[in-house]
Parts: sequence; C-alpha cells; structure tokens
Amino acid sequence: MFHTSVVPRLRKKQKPEEVSRQEKIKFQDVRIFLVETKMGSSRRSFLTHLARSKGFIVEDVLSDTVTHVVSEGSKPGSLWTWLKDCALRNLSVMHVVDISWFTDSMREGRPVPVETKHCIQDSMPDIPAPDPVTTPRYACQRRTTTENHNKIFTDAFEVLAEHYEFSGMEGPCLAFRRAASVLKSLPRVVQHLRATQDLPCLGEHTKAVMEEILGCGHSFEVDNILSDERYQTLKLFTSVFGVGPKTAEKWYRRGLRSFSGVLAEPSIHLNRMQQSGFLHYGDISRAVSKAEAQALGSIIDEAVHAITPDAVLVLTGGFRRYKTCLLLLGILLFSEYQASTLDISKLPSYRFEAMDHFAKCFLILRLEGSQVEGGLQGAEGDNRSWRAVRVDLVSPPLDHYAYALLGWTGSRQFGRDLRRFARLERRMLLDNHALYDNTKVQKTNQNHVLNPEESTKNRPAPNAFIGLLVSLHSKII
Repeated sequence: MFHTSVVPRLRKKQKPEEVSRQEKIKFQDVRIFLVETKMGSSRRSFLTHLARSKGFIVEDVLSDTVTHVVSEGSKPGSLWTWLKDCALRNLSVMHVVDISWFTDSMREGRPVPVETKHCIQDSMPDIPAPDPVTTPRYACQRRTTTENHNKIFTDAFEVLAEHYEFSGMEGPCLAFRRAASVLKSLPRVVQHLRATQDLPCLGEHTKAVMEEILGCGHSFEVDNILSDERYQTLKLFTSVFGVGPKTAEKWYRRGLRSFSGVLAEPSIHLNRMQQSGFLHYGDISRAVSKAEAQALGSIIDEAVHAITPDAVLVLTGGFRRYKTCLLLLGILLFSEYQASTLDISKLPSYRFEAMDHFAKCFLILRLEGSQVEGGLQGAEGDNRSWRAVRVDLVSPPLDHYAYALLGWTGSRQFGRDLRRFARLERRMLLDNHALYDNTKVQKTNQNHVLNPEESTKNRPAPNAFIGLLVSLHSKII
C-alpha cells in the first residue's frame, strides 16, 4: 500500500511593502531612498528592513517626496549625473548623503542632523581653473550695482554678521559685513571657490561657509543660527522702532519671547519711541515705495520753505542708490544756519555711531493715500486710507552740504570703508562735517580739535528746525 506523503503548506512570503505597513512610523518628515548601485540588492533589502523597523519611511522608488538620498560606494560624479537625469523638481533641497548618515541615524534611533561630513557633493568635472575675480579692497572704490549676483552667499553672511552683533562680537560681525560687500560688487556668480583667491576681505571662516554652500546648497552653521531661539527672539525684538540689541537681550534674559509677552509685562516701561514702534509695527516694518517717499518729501519741503525759503531738502539713503523701496526714509534739511547744539570742539567725530553732531529728529509720520501718486502700497486686507512711515530728519548747515550728503547716502559699510581709506591711505580724517588733514590737527586737552583759524564759527540759529517740527505736528503720530 503506497502512502501519499503530505506536503506541508508553505506560508505566503510577505512582501516588503506589507512588512512596512505593520511597522509603526515615527518620523513622518523624513523619507529615505537607498541607491542600489554599488550597495547591492541584498544589502539594500536588509538596510530597508532595518530602517523601517526603527520607524523610518524608506521609499522603493525615487521621487520628489524623498528627503534623503543615501548612497554607499558610488562615485559622486556618477551619482549626481544619474540624479540629474531623473529630472527631479526638488533635487536642490534633497539631502544627498553617504551611508555614514544612515548608520549614525540607526545608532541614535532617530534622524541625525545632516553635517558636512555626511554630504556627497556635486563634484565638478576637471576643468581649467576659472579666471580669478578681482576687486578693490575698499567699498568706496568698488562699483556696486543694485543687482546682487551672489545673494545665496551674502544672505548667509548677513545672518552670521547679525548673530555676532547680537553676541557683542564686533570683529567677526565686521568681517562678514565686509565679505558680503565684496561679493555684492562682483559682476558674475561665484561658481567655484578658486575664483575667489584674489578677492580681499575673505577669511578662512567666510571661505568655509562659501565652500559648504557650493557643495550642499546651504550652510549648516547658518541653518543652526536661524533655528536658534535666542537669535529669533532678538531679531524679532530689534525689528521694533526704538528697541536696540541691549534692550532686546534684557527682555530675552527675562524670559520674554513675543510681543504679547513684552506688552503684558507690568514691570516693563516702554519709552515713547518704543510705544510708537509697537503701535505702528505693521506699517513701519513694511517697505516704503519711491512714490510714497516723494510724497512725504513734498509735504516736508512745503513746510520747510514756509519757514526758511532758502533751505535745501534732499532725500537720502537707498533712494539715492537707485533702490525702489526702503524700510525708512532719510531726509537732509540744509539751511544757512547751524544748530546752537553743534559744538565745534567735538570735531572731528571719531566714533562710527556718532559721525556728526547735526540736529536730528526721528519721526513717525502719517501719510494719506490721496497724497501719493498711484496710491499707497497697503498690506493685504488693510482698507485704511493712510499709513505710518518712519522718517529720519537731519538738519546740517549748508556749508556742510557735500560731506553730510555723502555720509547719509552710502551704506554703513561704504561709510566705514570711506573713512578707513581716508585714514590709512591718505592720512586724513573724514566725518559727516568735513575732511581733515592729519598734519593740521593738533592735540589739546586730550581732545583732537581743528586749529582755531580753520574752525567754522558758530552762527546763532533761528528756530527753523523747531518751527518745522511744530508745523509737522499734526502729521506726527
């Protein structure tokens, strides 16, 4: 009698997709794609199962939803050529990383931050070194257009400069501002670090940031700063009219993190500028168009000439540098008289923060839409017929016209470099009043003053500046 052997029933093998559905997904924002080339299908399958068991999402097909492309052993040039051929829309924001990022993440049980050591950079083919770019050392010698070809670098440098400014580190802050000024003046995009070898003001730190951006598309140091709570809070607070870095730091140390927290704190007493800054924050944090600036200039010009017919009024700042919009409006009011507060013995001015001793007034004025050609550029949903505009009003005497106009026209970095050039290259001193020859400046009572015969005599000023402010009183808010 033959016995038929009973063949045991085989369990149906689960597909990887079915296994993945049973795993609990912990990290929704991270989607990994493992490149099979050089890795092999068996190892790729094992690593896929490992990652899914730890709560990671691993895609079987490369698509625009992928956030991290992981490769092992592939040549960077071949890998990037293949990725570009895939015609992905989001390739520029994807992290293309080595297997080391994957192993670090598996060890930690979570996605670790991508660092420079993890990145697989888009290696350029061996080509002759690009023609080096050259530019003068001082900003006052450089021709800088309104078109910035290297915004990806200068934006990063300005974040770093602001970070060091908040930390009270003036040296690194100025270094990054100078580097940004140099790159803004270049006539073309920097595509390789070798092209910067002859550029001034680019130190090791700035070049390291540029190299990281060229390789990865962004700077991890800048990313960390932008996500830092202290930086975000200080930047928010200093955006308020009348609030400087020291006040912002004091509020931050008290645990305040928002405008509502500051306004609700009973122990904080805001001065008048800060009160106006909070009250009109939406308006004065929005750019002023050239048409709005010209309308305000006409209003002030009419008020000025009603008091002092011979006065000269000039719009300054970025509008004189062909910019189309600014956050604040600077106006110089020149007259035949100088304010009685101007003390000749304090000249020249040595401190950058006080480069002149002219009469000044920082205002917030009400601008009616009917006074602006083409109307106001209001915010979305704002149906008001007016807006608040911040105006810096400065009143130099007419015989200081050239230097005052120069000092209030250029950017901060332009002004700094102009004074450095005068001091280091020409042995002269420059401020917003005049240009002084060092050989004719004498030291008296530990203060540098001009020789008496070269000093301008004080002339009593009529109350023209005060009269102007009185006439504008109805528009000051």
